[in-house]
Amino acid sequence: MACPTVLPAFPPNWIEPAPPAKSTSPVVQRRLLQAGAAYLAHVRRTINNLSFEQYDEEVEEEQKRLEALNADGINGEDDLGVGDEEESPELLLLDPKEWKKQDHYQVLGLSHLRYTATPEQIKIAHRKKVLKHHPDKKAGVSHSTNDDAFFKCIQKAFEVLTHPERRRQFDSVDPHYLALDEDAPTVSDFKGKEKDDDFFFNSMGPIFEREARFSKKTPVPMLGCYDDPKDTVEAFYDFWYNFDSWRSFEYLDKEVNEGSDSRDDKRYTEKKNKSERARRKKEDTARLRSFVDLTLSLDPRIKRIKQEEKEAREAKKRGKGGNTGAESKAKAEEAKRKAEEEAKRKEEEEKIARAEAKKAKVAAANAAKKARRAQRAAEGDAGDA
Repeated sequence: MACPTVLPAFPPNWIEPAPPAKSTSPVVQRRLLQAGAAYLAHVRRTINNLSFEQYDEEVEEEQKRLEALNADGINGEDDLGVGDEEESPELLLLDPKEWKKQDHYQVLGLSHLRYTATPEQIKIAHRKKVLKHHPDKKAGVSHSTNDDAFFKCIQKAFEVLTHPERRRQFDSVDPHYLALDEDAPTVSDFKGKEKDDDFFFNSMGPIFEREARFSKKTPVPMLGCYDDPKDTVEAFYDFWYNFDSWRSFEYLDKEVNEGSDSRDDKRYTEKKNKSERARRKKEDTARLRSFVDLTLSLDPRIKRIKQEEKEAREAKKRGKGGNTGAESKAKAEEAKRKAEEEAKRKEEEEKIARAEAKKAKVAAANAAKKARRAQRAAEGDAGDA
């Protein structure tokens, strides 16, 4: 293909240098072909009389315009709420080899949607990231080869989140929600706020809403409000004490040593992974049960229901009639019951405090056991190597 321009002539004051006294090879004139990206860039600069800086700016503007055209149809009304999340420098430096340690929702810019993101939103987010981070596009702007590590992270995130089973495995160990679990309220958070019903429901309610997504059974009853009737409260605790979770931990399985064809290695790794999944499942069940126990012990509806039942019994007795002596006796019994209830309440508080201390002790023991198992496993792996 002929070009409409030619290379400029030498300046008038240019003098051909004299050949060197000693030459390792004879001077040969060769014909240069007018082709390649560098030559086309030179032609464009020459035709438009552009400096190198002006040319780079023009190329960058053209690239942005093309990206805007390519993105037409996934912005505005068809964006489906995906938006454009800010990308931190740490995010852009992710190592694709460490993909199991990465937050795939964050990589695709879906941190605000996470497990609620639909397949269509995931596709839109992926397309946006590809338009922005594809190595070819970046190379076209800077005229250099770019590291495509983050682009590989984008592709891996899309691969995981578009595969229903793998996405469910990732959602089971979503690092965002694991971090939230560490901030779950404890008994100490309610000291001095026993009569603040709103604090109880505002603190406990969101956690049940978060855990509900793991339930195999639907619909899932939520914590509700202070005025819930007795049967609603009983149904709530019956459901959560028998919670059937689909949460699994295959995503954390240890991979078989790369390049190993040993059946023994594969069987050992599979056995160890199975044992670890069972252990994590058991710990997760215990964690949820402990939280439900805490909720039950602090639930103001339980106290309200007991008080209503007590008042109903007293009203029933009064309805049967009686004399002044019976009323005095009833008042004495009432005072006695109040004293017993106060003593029982203090005893329950002490019991809860002892239980918390026991749980802390057990947790410390479990952590020590876990550390010893990890050390033994590390020593075993080092020995196998």
